[in-house]
Amino acid sequence: MSQVRSARGAAARLCGRRGEARAAAWLMLKGYRILGFRLATPMAKIDLLALRGKLLSVVEVQQRRTLEEALEAVRTDQRERLRRAGAHIAAMRPALSNVAVRLDLIALAPGRAPRHIPDAWAGA
Repeated sequence: MSQVRSARGAAARLCGRRGEARAAAWLMLKGYRILGFRLATPMAKIDLLALRGKLLSVVEVQQRRTLEEALEAVRTDQRERLRRAGAHIAAMRPALSNVAVRLDLIALAPGRAPRHIPDAWAGA
């Protein structure tokens, strides 16, 4: 792998981590408690896992130029894996046994506040 490609990859990972931290701060301002970052499950990697009341949000963080691009960036198969991963985590943790699991999106765009879309793909 070339040094340029390696440097680009490292920069992209750092940008992603910063975006996830920004998204987590945004959710905390809205009253969510962050339970985890970059959680690996047998089904999928969860960017953020957040709890508010009896609602467990599996949060996908996408940085794109527009909200539409962010929504389209998460494919149907990925959404299904994320839903299964959230249900798996809820089933494995006794404290989460009575929560509803929802798939949310936080869209990040340059120069704009984060946009939280609860139940981003409802009906999709």
